[in-house]
Amino acid sequence: MILASLLVCLCSPLFAATTVKHKPAAHHRFRLHWTRWNPMFRPSHESLLIQNAEIDRLELPRIQDDDELEALKASGALQPIVAGETLRFDPRLDPSRRYSRPWTRDFVQDLSQAYYHRFHEQIQVNSAVRTVKVQKKLRRHNRNAAPAEGETASSHLAGLTVDLQRRGMTQDQVHWMERYLFYMKALGLVEPEEERHQWVFHIMVSGRYADWRETQDIVPMERTDPDAVPAAVTADSRPE
Repeated sequence: MILASLLVCLCSPLFAATTVKHKPAAHHRFRLHWTRWNPMFRPSHESLLIQNAEIDRLELPRIQDDDELEALKASGALQPIVAGETLRFDPRLDPSRRYSRPWTRDFVQDLSQAYYHRFHEQIQVNSAVRTVKVQKKLRRHNRNAAPAEGETASSHLAGLTVDLQRRGMTQDQVHWMERYLFYMKALGLVEPEEERHQWVFHIMVSGRYADWRETQDIVPMERTDPDAVPAAVTADSRPE
């Protein structure tokens, strides 16, 4: 009779509804999602100030509208970022805004070549130059976007900045990008942020990159060594 009672308990719906393992599993999934967001370059008020300080140092205008944008293109002050084997654009990005300052264009080309050499995959540009008019429109749909005016205005308005797609990268690819940007930031050549809501690397490139680049012999990063120094770093500029 005791054995029969045990069998009834084991087979009953009440006993079968047993384990609350689903709740810990859901909690575990939440923790994994949280730990994935641990960027090296968190967006901050201080970072926006640094970006705007560089714009002011270079005495660059914040581009107000399409007329000013086209004038800067015509003068050569803004150069096209060219897609190719190592680089692609988000197809939603207006071709008229696939432009940047020459040193930012060079930085993107150098980075994309190094990334392609390491992973045989392209870097995607999601955004480049913007006008104040475009930024104000963006702010209406995305409250996390930087302002169009003031000391923390978006550095996209001066053509110094690109947003590179972070979504879809593997953990190794994200870490590689972070190491690359960490070194460039340590040299005072970039000011990066990793945006959570848009999942991009927002990278402002300093005008100093042009002068620094002229002193370098680009050395490709070996695909077999994931801890190698990024491609834009040479033997002469490696840290001791």
